Amino acid sequence: MRIFAPLVALLVLAAGAFAYVERTNPDWYARMRYPLKYEHIVTGHAKNYDLDAALLAAVIYRESKFEADAESSSGAIGLMQLLPDTAKGIALHTGGAGFRVADLYEPEINIRYGSFYLRRLQRKYDDTRLALAAYNAGQANVDGWLAAGEGIPFPETREYVDEVLEIRDIYARAYADELGY
Repeated sequence: MRIFAPLVALLVLAAGAFAYVERTNPDWYARMRYPLKYEHIVTGHAKNYDLDAALLAAVIYRESKFEADAESSSGAIGLMQLLPDTAKGIALHTGGAGFRVADLYEPEINIRYGSFYLRRLQRKYDDTRLALAAYNAGQANVDGWLAAGEGIPFPETREYVDEVLEIRDIYARAYADELGY
C-alpha cells in the first residue's frame, strides 16, 4: 500500500504537467505536435497566391498531417486532399498541358493546386471562415447556406473551420521565422 501512494502522486503530477503543457501549448510542444514539412513550398505558394502561410500550413495539417500520400475514402489525394476532378480543372485553368492523378502525390503540385483553390475561395467569399467551409463542404453547400441566410449548419464543417483557424494561430506563433512572420 505504501508503494502506491508515491506512484499515485507521480501520476497526478505527470497528468498536471501534461495538462499545463497542453493548455499553454509552448512553442517546443507545438512544434512536436504540429510538424511543418515542405516549408519552402508552403511559403512559396503562399506568397505566390497571396495567402497567409500559417493558414496554408494549417489546412495541410488538418487535411493530411503533412503526409504526401494521404488518401481519403471520398477519393481526395495528397497533402491538401484534392479531388482529381477539382485538380484537373485547376491544372487546365492554370495553363497545365496535361493532368495525371499521380501528380497529386507530388508535394509541390498538390500544394500549388490547393493554394490556387484556397485563394479562389477566399476571393469568392471574401471571408476566411466561409472559404474554409467551402474547402471542406463544397462551394454548392456554402452558396446554399448564404442564399438561405444561414451560418454553417454542418457541425463537422464548423469544427473543421474552428480547428484550422486554431492551428493557423499555432503555426504562426511556433513557426514565425520559417513562415515569414
